[in-house]
Formats: sequence, C-alpha cells, structure tokens
Amino acid sequence: MNTRKVVYLFFTTLIIGSISGAIVGVLLDLDTYLDGGFLNFLFGLLWMLGISAAISLVAQMGFFAYLTIHRLALGLFKSVKLWNRIQVILILFVLFDLIYFRYLAYADGDETIFGYMIMPFLLLLYSIIVAYFKMRDTNKRTFIPALFFMYVITTIEWIPALTVGTVNDSKWLWIYLAPLLTANTWQLLTLHRLTGDQKEKA
Repeated sequence: MNTRKVVYLFFTTLIIGSISGAIVGVLLDLDTYLDGGFLNFLFGLLWMLGISAAISLVAQMGFFAYLTIHRLALGLFKSVKLWNRIQVILILFVLFDLIYFRYLAYADGDETIFGYMIMPFLLLLYSIIVAYFKMRDTNKRTFIPALFFMYVITTIEWIPALTVGTVNDSKWLWIYLAPLLTANTWQLLTLHRLTGDQKEKA
C-alpha cells in the first residue's frame, strides 16, 4: 500500500468519524443546540466535530496497533487456529467485563444486571455483522480477526468513556462510541480494497 492510499485512509477515516460523532452528539442533545440560536448551534457543532475527530484518531491508532499485534501473534503462535481460539476467549472475556464490572461500578440498589447487558450485546451483534461483510469480501479466515478487532479493540478504545464516573450517562457513551464504530468499520472494510489483496486477514 503506497503513501497516497495511506493518506486517503487516514483522512477519510477522520472525516467519517468526525461527522458521525457530531451527528449523534447533536441529535442526542438537540434542544441544547437549538435553544441558543444559530451561533450556539454552530459552535456546538464545531465542538462536537473536534471531539469526534480526536476519537477517530484514537480509532486509527487502535487499528494499526491491532494490525501489528495480529502479525506478531501469527508469528508467535505459528497457528491461525490457535490465535483465533485465543481471540474468541478474549471476546467472551470482554463481553463479561462490559456487563459485570459496569454493573458493579454503576448499578443502583433497584437496578438489575439485565439493563447493563443491552449495550454490550448490541455492540457484539454489530461486530458480527461487520465481520460477516469482511469475510464475504475476503475469505472465511478473516471473520474471527475482524470480530475481535470490532469488539475487543473498539471496547479498549472506548474505555475512557466507560471508566469516567460521570459518563455512565448513555448519551455520552453513544457520543464516544459512534465515531469509534464508524471509523473502525470504515478502516476494516476499506483496507483490503486499498491493498487489492482479497486474502487480507486483518
């Protein structure tokens, strides 16, 4: 992949992540943006674009970090099947953590754990769908790595929103998650098209 394609992937990911985060942020708090007039809306929109751009940069760092880890793991374990099994175990571990530890940290006395299962399972479902499209465009060996990237790496990138006590507000969780998901989805489904290698495993 040449420099032009790397630059293309960088800027398109940045733009897509920024716009998606800004749209979600404005829609989730539309009254606040509309009540103060045009300038309030404009500056609020620019603020959301800036936050979303920063989050999309985190997504890009996570993507290239996973590409490196993936290659190193394949060399270390000498077996695609073994590395895939480890990734599946880590996916299940992260799913458990997202549910149980957030429940312990944030649940009030009258809340049940079921309310904390919705977002992790929705994220898992979305990750499965994206991994399926990656597999369809490339080959069946890419499904587990793609699922791992979309679920585990996205969750790691999402940790700042999950660990700040005041951000248990679902609005901010979605504001952080939207640019991560769109940026990671775009990167994952675009890379093999840029490289022209339909056997790409990342």
